[in-house]
Amino acid sequence: MPRPPNPEVRARLLNIGRDVVLEKGFNGCGVQDITAAANVPKGSFYNYFATKEAFATEIVEQYWQSIEDRHGPILYDARVKPLKRIVRFFHAVSEDHGREDFRLGCLIGNLSLELSNTSEDTRLKLTELLRRWEDGLAACFVEAQERGELDAHTDASELAQIVIEAYEGALMRGKIEQSGDACARFERVVLPRLLR
Repeated sequence: MPRPPNPEVRARLLNIGRDVVLEKGFNGCGVQDITAAANVPKGSFYNYFATKEAFATEIVEQYWQSIEDRHGPILYDARVKPLKRIVRFFHAVSEDHGREDFRLGCLIGNLSLELSNTSEDTRLKLTELLRRWEDGLAACFVEAQERGELDAHTDASELAQIVIEAYEGALMRGKIEQSGDACARFERVVLPRLLR
């Protein structure tokens, strides 16, 4: 009789496997790379994940949830003006990327480029995560409109989408250059112009 799946092994595969995918890319690593890094037998992988693509949907969910857990509260801190919260949020996320010298990029952006055309489940998960991100930003924009900080005619949802698109582009360039210059430009030039 097979042993039941071990939650600790599953967590290790997700945590360490996410780092492997960030480092090598989804298509640049195999299940063997993930299981070797997690010190788990290769065959055990499929006790926890039906496919490598199913694993991708879980690691990107975990990735975004970790960002929401660490930095999401910034967006809801009523002591700080809403537009200032947006700036602080992106600065905090950029600091995360800076710890790896911007060389890994964003897992949402990376998997979007690698899997959007080949894994419908991953594409749908990425779409859901972008909407969650957009909703958090849009709530701040609506509050800023209510406080008179942002033009009342601005479409808060559309502005949230544009800000994310600009930031993801900055992260992609940062990954190419292995530099924080693009993220710094986003904070210094792009955000102030968008948040008028």
